[in-house]
Amino acid sequence: MPDPRFFEDLDPVSLGELAELTGAELADPAAGGKTVRAVAILSQARSDSITFLSDIKHAEGLAQTRAGACFVQAKSAALLPEACTGLLTPTPQGAYAIAAQRLHRLRIVAPGEAVAPDAELEAGVILAPGVVVGAGARIGAGTTIGANSVIGPGVAIGRACQISANVSIACALIGDRVKVLAGAAIGEAGFGATVGPQGLIDIPQLGRVIVQDGVTIGANSCIDRGAFDDTSIGENTKIDNLVQIGHNCRIGRNCVMAAHTGISGSVDIGDGAQLGGRVGIADHVTIGAGARLAAAAGVMGNVPAGETWGGFPARPIRRWLREAAWVGRMAARKEGTGE
Repeated sequence: MPDPRFFEDLDPVSLGELAELTGAELADPAAGGKTVRAVAILSQARSDSITFLSDIKHAEGLAQTRAGACFVQAKSAALLPEACTGLLTPTPQGAYAIAAQRLHRLRIVAPGEAVAPDAELEAGVILAPGVVVGAGARIGAGTTIGANSVIGPGVAIGRACQISANVSIACALIGDRVKVLAGAAIGEAGFGATVGPQGLIDIPQLGRVIVQDGVTIGANSCIDRGAFDDTSIGENTKIDNLVQIGHNCRIGRNCVMAAHTGISGSVDIGDGAQLGGRVGIADHVTIGAGARLAAAAGVMGNVPAGETWGGFPARPIRRWLREAAWVGRMAARKEGTGE
C-alpha cells in the first residue's frame, strides 16, 4: 500500500468501472459491482486491492496472493485463486498503471505559506531564503536547508543533516547526519513505461526512498523512489556528483560510487562495494559485498562478493586485462604486416 504521508488515496472504484477504464474484460461479469480501494503487487495485496500478473514466472506469487482482483492475460486466468476476480487484458501492467492513477495521487506542496503550518521543525533548524517545506514534513534538530530547496509533504529528515541549495526531496525518509549537495533530487518518479490500450503510458511510482544515517549524496545526483517497494541507501554510503540510482535499488552500507555511475532499477549492491566513475549496471543485477567495479565497467550480470570486474560487458578484471592485451598485440601485428 502506498505510504499515506506521500500519496493520497482516492475514492474506491468498482471492477466494472476499472474494466471500462482499461478495456479489460471481467472473467465473472457478476463481479462488476465489487470494489477495490488500492493497487498493490502480488505479495502485498489484500482483499480490497487489485494487482496484476504479466509474466508466468510469477504464477506462484499469484497462487498465494490475497488480492481481491487481478489484471491477467486470458491464457493465465485459470491460475487465479478462487477469491480473486480476474480482469482479462493483453496488457496487465498497463491496466494496472491506469488503475493506480485512478486510486492514488501524489501529495504535492500546496499553495500558501512557504513552510506548512503543520510541518514540525526541531530546535536549531536553519532554513535559508526560498526554502519550501510541505505539509506534515519533519526536520530534526541542527539540520540546515540551503536556499530554494523543496522538502515535500510528509518527508522526514533527521538531525544534524546538511541539505544544500536547490535540492528536491520527496517521498523520502532521511536519517541523521546526512549530506545532500546542491541540485540533488531524491524521491522523484523512476523511469517506467508500459504498453496501455492506446500506446505507452507511465507506470505510477508508489514507493519511497529510505536514506540511512551518515550518507553523502553528491551534487545533481538523482535517487528515484521505488515503483512498488522502496529504494534504500545504507548507512555511511558515499555517492559522488552526477550519479543516477533507479527505482527499487537496495544499496548496502559503506559503499562508494564515483561520478557518472548509472544504476538501473531493482539492483542489489552489498555492503562495502566500490564503483568507479561511469560504471553502468543493468536492471535486476546483484553486486556482492565488497565487490569492486572498474571505471566505465558495463555490468550485465551478477558480480560475486569480493571480486573485481571491469570492461564491457564486465568480467573478472584479470581476464579483461588479458583480453585487452591480446587484442592490442593482434592489432599491432596486423599493422606491422600492412594487412
